[in-house]
Amino acid sequence: MFTTRNGTPVEPRNFNRSFERYCEKAGVPRIRVHDTRRTCASLLAALDVHPRVAMRILRHSQISVTMNVYTQVPAPETRRALNRLNQSLGEPLS
Repeated sequence: MFTTRNGTPVEPRNFNRSFERYCEKAGVPRIRVHDTRRTCASLLAALDVHPRVAMRILRHSQISVTMNVYTQVPAPETRRALNRLNQSLGEPLS
């Protein structure tokens, strides 16, 4: 929950408008506020942050929600992980 300077709740539509303005100023694509959670989870996974730590950051009560619903590992990260696994087994992928 976000509050105003006076401590009252921010109207969701006002928050969304402000969020869109910040995205525009930053020159980043507009996404839904909720999608920032998915972005955060995916970035944490790409940085090899332990899933339990990501779960705590995102305030989920179950790790399955963090990993199955919110986290997407990009293809290059998957390739690097497979290369590391292959190297540990003896043969790097080409």
